[in-house]
Amino acid sequence: MIKLASLVPLFPLIGFLINGFFGKKISKGLSGMIASLSVLASFVVSVGIFIELQGSSQKENIVNVFSWINSGTLQIPFEFLIDPLSSLFLLIITGVGFLIHLYSVGYMHDDEGFSRFFTYLNLFVFFMLLLVMGNNYLITFVGWEGVGLCSYLLIGFWYKNTAYNNAAKKAFIMNRIGDLGFLLGIILIFVTFGSISYSEVFDKAGTASVSTITTIALLLFIGAMGKSAQLPLYTWLPDAMAGPTPVSALIHAATMVTAGIFMVARSNVFYSISDVASETVAIVGVATALFAATIGLLQNDIKKILAYSTVSQLGLMFLGLGVGAYSSAVFHVTTHAFFKALLFLGAGSVIHAMGGEQDIRKMGGLKGKIKITFVTMLIGTIAISGIPPFSGFFSKDEILAHTYEHNKLLWVLGMIASMLTAFYMFRLLFLTFYGTFRGTHEQEHHLHESPSSMTIPLMVLAVLSVIGGVLGLPEFWGMGNWMHHNLEPIIKRPNYSILHHDTEWMLMGLAVGGAATVIYFTYLLFMKHGVLPVEKEEKLKPWQKVIYNKYYVDEIYDLLVRKPIDFLSGVFHKFFDTQLIDGIVNGVGSSVKNIGSAVRLLQTGNIGFYLVSMVMGVVLIVLLTFLVK
Repeated sequence: MIKLASLVPLFPLIGFLINGFFGKKISKGLSGMIASLSVLASFVVSVGIFIELQGSSQKENIVNVFSWINSGTLQIPFEFLIDPLSSLFLLIITGVGFLIHLYSVGYMHDDEGFSRFFTYLNLFVFFMLLLVMGNNYLITFVGWEGVGLCSYLLIGFWYKNTAYNNAAKKAFIMNRIGDLGFLLGIILIFVTFGSISYSEVFDKAGTASVSTITTIALLLFIGAMGKSAQLPLYTWLPDAMAGPTPVSALIHAATMVTAGIFMVARSNVFYSISDVASETVAIVGVATALFAATIGLLQNDIKKILAYSTVSQLGLMFLGLGVGAYSSAVFHVTTHAFFKALLFLGAGSVIHAMGGEQDIRKMGGLKGKIKITFVTMLIGTIAISGIPPFSGFFSKDEILAHTYEHNKLLWVLGMIASMLTAFYMFRLLFLTFYGTFRGTHEQEHHLHESPSSMTIPLMVLAVLSVIGGVLGLPEFWGMGNWMHHNLEPIIKRPNYSILHHDTEWMLMGLAVGGAATVIYFTYLLFMKHGVLPVEKEEKLKPWQKVIYNKYYVDEIYDLLVRKPIDFLSGVFHKFFDTQLIDGIVNGVGSSVKNIGSAVRLLQTGNIGFYLVSMVMGVVLIVLLTFLVK
């Protein structure tokens, strides 16, 4: 099956082409089926590849597709790398991607842009597959830019809404900032090693100076900061909620935002060499996790809460990468794909039942109305909160354990971020599904469970959110950590915990106890005492206003970045463009016109005038000849 790896990205590409060219001419049902089956076909091949790779002693396989760039000594073939890391991401992208496609058939059924939606969705999956399968940084970069383009198209899918268009442009521009860092990193890699192939570059990494490796690693991390929404390039991701809910699930769970994690994990050789780069990754990660978690505390839009939880969880993943726990970070990517896709699709089911309403202040009492949605979202909420035996507990615990071993302060901050997650997620659950209904009579009358095309993916993801932890059971339990052993061939620095078993049990107890305490506090606050979020911002306390308005980061960016750029562009337009450039162009045009008008006066049509002019010209030439001599 490994030899058939080219089929994995090919199937979504075919789905994209069919829906792109013929989507308007075929029925919605056929369009959705083509898009969904194309991703399912990729998943089937990915499963075959994964099984074959597990049974093979050769863990790194290169599949040559075609000769790509041949210019002198520059030889860059178009090749795919099939190894434990890429094969795992193939399963996540195609498996979760298929469930999201299936869910979208029901969710987008009444949308006029149905076929266009699935066209973009297939293209998104295609580029993400290129990103994780590429055997060199250039192919990865092509996929990297492709998912950036598709995110713009999908976030701004409802393009008639100006706010949605602005959100799409914001995502596109902020990602371009990070992408520049990634591109410069690739250029420096080529200049340093004479190659951009992963195997060649990593083999030669030890020959370069530590300062060069640090620069490369930091430049690559800038790219990761943009794609994976880390401080300070995170503000685009919460605004990406402007797109349809399935898009949010795809971006947040299975594709785009995991690209940065994948790239840093793939480039773990650089970060293993550079302690400065690794510490930077860890510090930015934990800062992002804590920062985003605090913002999530007071948000009232159900999708916005989940968006900030994604930013926070990504921060924890980067914390894991920064402390050398590469396998643990990838493990959390996997479990996060399950429960975050579940939560977003569950939120979409809630929004569907509420007739488009997203404000949790206007919900309540939905538990008995949409039972499947409630149960599945409860499972997702428990999983992301880190409660055993659900999947999120095992992956989050691993990251925190490695962090404790590395730096106690970072561990404390990571613990706080994790506990805050439990608070705002159970706040969302209690306010949405418990208590009395706070919406309109029309909304209450409209309440109903989603169709099976939407609930089946929820149930599948719920099961995975429960059992997903078996992929990385703690080593000291004596059961073997499959995730660590699976990724061992591509992780250049051992990341097994050397903590004493008693310490590990203590850390587990603190993590679970902290989460349980927070959940109980949340229960008392919103269930027993019936506290509700205030309706008007004016009633918030000053510190609450700061958090509610997301620390005014967007306003600060607007003041310090956008407005100065707008001012300078206005100045350049007025004086440089209008006065100088236009002045030169218009001046040349006017001069030519005036010269033409003057010369035209000589064309009188009088033969006598022409003869006199000719004679005067001859005389003038003769005089000049004598004068020159």
